[in-house]
Amino acid sequence: MYKNRADGRNNIIGENVRRLRKNLKDKVSQKALAEMLQREGIDIDKNAVQRIESGQRFVIDIEVKAIANFFKVTCDELFESQ
Repeated sequence: MYKNRADGRNNIIGENVRRLRKNLKDKVSQKALAEMLQREGIDIDKNAVQRIESGQRFVIDIEVKAIANFFKVTCDELFESQ
């Protein structure tokens, strides 16, 4: 069984997702990001993006891949500490 990290976060990519989203040349809201991921076949909404960014939601592998593709980074880059 998975045990939450000591800081209570359920993922380690959330902070990078938030940073990448906010650093885009054309600002993208959480809702817009969710809509773009939905077009790629990922069942996600604005609330899920918010929970990912805050570390409150687990992120599955296909979501990590779609998020990395959207931001044009590697999956490994999403897992790096900043």
